Amino acid sequence: MKKLVLGIVFTVLAMSSLSAQGNLNAGINLGLPIGDAGDGWTFNISLDLNYLWQVSDGFDAGIATGYSHSLGDSIDFFGESVKVDDVGFLPIAAAGRFNVSEKFTLGADLGYAIGISPSDMESGFYYAPRIQYGVSESIDIVFAYRGVSLDGGSFDVLTLGVEFGL
Repeated sequence: MKKLVLGIVFTVLAMSSLSAQGNLNAGINLGLPIGDAGDGWTFNISLDLNYLWQVSDGFDAGIATGYSHSLGDSIDFFGESVKVDDVGFLPIAAAGRFNVSEKFTLGADLGYAIGISPSDMESGFYYAPRIQYGVSESIDIVFAYRGVSLDGGSFDVLTLGVEFGL
């Protein structure tokens, strides 16, 4: 019990010192698979976590990660219904954000997405351009196009979500 309490205290203190140096943000997004992904998957939920440092007035850069999960559908394959497995990706990326105005921010995450599920899922180049609208000091509405380049295609999703400054 003592180790658990010390671990929680250490984590809170570490996060507090991190947020004093930069901005830690977390988000949740709902989306629709499009293109190749739209044929076999119906819905997406993504969780985001990024840590950004102010590089200059109006420009932040940092790191981003999260988890993206797309729900499989049943497709017609030569007259038979075939269940498509859910797909999960873990992106690890560099993040950049440019404040266009007081309320609007343009950004992009670029990196690598690790295929988590199913177990034989490919990994690939990850790209996620986004536009954000600031609702308040710590809440943004985020519209993003998320893609993973795979061998012979891509897995693309349009998402809309909320990002919270922690």
